[in-house]
This record gives sequence, structure tokens and C-alpha cells, in this order.
Amino acid sequence: MYQKLVDRVKGLMGLFWREVAKFGVVGGVAFVIDTGIYVWLLSGSMAGHPTKAKIIAAAVATVFSWLANRYWTFRHRRRANVLREVVLFIIMNGIGLGIAAACVYISHWVLGFESATADIIAGSVVGLILGTIFRFFAYRFWVFSEELDQEPGFEKDHELLDVEPAPVNGAPKS
Repeated sequence: MYQKLVDRVKGLMGLFWREVAKFGVVGGVAFVIDTGIYVWLLSGSMAGHPTKAKIIAAAVATVFSWLANRYWTFRHRRRANVLREVVLFIIMNGIGLGIAAACVYISHWVLGFESATADIIAGSVVGLILGTIFRFFAYRFWVFSEELDQEPGFEKDHELLDVEPAPVNGAPKS
């Protein structure tokens, strides 16, 4: 009994850290895409339009992030209803952005740290960290929250969670 509990906890932690590692890789690549496109646009045709350039760069990075999280990080949890998944993904990203904006607001207007450096630290360090933690758990529990499937590498996850696997092709559970 005790060994089964230990094995289950180890398995759950392994599943959790697999998702955390993949989520981190996706986030890092999305950050590079966002920053790279933003710098590229600012040094070219959108030199006088930094806000528009940022919106385009962020939109491309967000699409990448959704696809990478759907088909890699949380592939074993993705929903059949793609539209609902996309809407939830956008909402959770909006909340994550709000967290970063709130950090800048509090730092700048409440605490009185008015330098550009303070704004960058508040938004792009503290806000990014808090927003990323929120997004990970939001994606895991609300966006990509379907039952674990039988995909190779994840077929034992049902046992870790002590959950019956979902029926395949509408077949009844045995």
C-alpha cells in the first residue's frame, strides 16, 4: 500500500515536471519569436509604429504558443472543441497580460518607482514570472483539461491519477 502511494506520487511529479519543462521551452521560444519580430519590424517598415509592431509580434508569438502547447506540452489533455480551447487560451493570456500590467501599475503609480528600468523590472521580470505561473496552471486546469489519452508516453498516466481511461471510439468502459 505504502509503495503504491509512493509510486503514484513519483509518477504525478514526473507528469507535472514534464509539462513544466515543455511549457518553459514553449514560453522561451515564444519570447524569442515575440522579441525577434518586434525588433525586426521596428528596424524596418514599422519603425514609426512601435505599438502596432508589438501587437503583430505578440499575436504571432501567441499563435505559436497555442499551437505548441496544444500539440506538444499538453497534447495529452487537448480538447475536442478547438474553438472553446482557443477562446479560453485567449482569455487566460489576457489575464496573464493583466497581471504584468498590474505589476507595472503598482510599481509606477503606487510605489513611485518611475524610471524606465523600474517599469521593465516590474512588467518584464516580476509581471512575466507571475503571469507565467498563472498561465501554466490556467492552461493545465482550464484550457487543456480533457481526460488524459492513450498517446505513447502518457498511457500510464491514468494509473497515476487512479482514473479510468476515457473509452476509445465511444466504446463502453470495461
